[in-house]
Amino acid sequence: MFGQNQRGGSGLPIKFLIALVLAGFALCKYYGTTSFNEITGEKQHIALSPEQEIALGLQSAPQMAQEMGGLSRNQQAAAIVKQVGQRIVQNSAARQTPYQYDFHLLADPRTINAFALPGGQIFITEGLLMRLSTDGQSLNEDMLAGVLGHEVGHVVARHSAERMSQMELAQGLTGAVTMATYDPSNPNMAYIAQSVANMITMKYGREQELQSDNLGVRFMLEAGYNPEYLIQVMEVLKQAAGPNRTPEFQSTHPDPENRQAEIQRAIQEWRSKLGK
Repeated sequence: MFGQNQRGGSGLPIKFLIALVLAGFALCKYYGTTSFNEITGEKQHIALSPEQEIALGLQSAPQMAQEMGGLSRNQQAAAIVKQVGQRIVQNSAARQTPYQYDFHLLADPRTINAFALPGGQIFITEGLLMRLSTDGQSLNEDMLAGVLGHEVGHVVARHSAERMSQMELAQGLTGAVTMATYDPSNPNMAYIAQSVANMITMKYGREQELQSDNLGVRFMLEAGYNPEYLIQVMEVLKQAAGPNRTPEFQSTHPDPENRQAEIQRAIQEWRSKLGK
């Protein structure tokens, strides 16, 4: 009858039954794909295989480079980036992974950034590279190793693939919540559901950044670099962000100050474990 909620055989409104099915499907799909990461020692819910991660990264790399001004024409600087990156990979636990690591210098002189694509494609901008110096003139390779080691950490920990699965779960649950709470007279419910999903993914982003810092310290030590310089990289990021940066609570990245404290703890931890 029009004007009344339709109900299923259980007595629940049809929309709640549909919501339960949607939520159950999303949860089963997420928790039904489990893999063990030998480097981090964690069980992860990831649908992609390493081969799919590699293919996705290789496919995305040209477009990502184009969006940030293309690859740098400074062949000497680009060669240093590749040299330091490969030294990290070949002399650390990252070598045990199946990924195809390659390191690229982007021509963008204004953006201060570095990032990793799934499968091992890693980028750093000229804008960040030019700031990795202790004397304001020459490049400090230990600081560069800190940046690249952190990005290798993202690849090894499979953060991109993990994030994709988490976002797919969040979208499925958001759809279920929207269905269950749909009310034509209160359109804000859909906004609330999406906000909850965003909070879930933001939390994971902060944890992943801290884990990559920890792995970066490990890889630097294994490759013979001084991890104390990763703390100085945080100073560079803090200065670049300025006094009006977004509060940590509202950001996927922890504040540089908090990262510095965690990095210092990681240095002590890994020096003890590795005997270095």
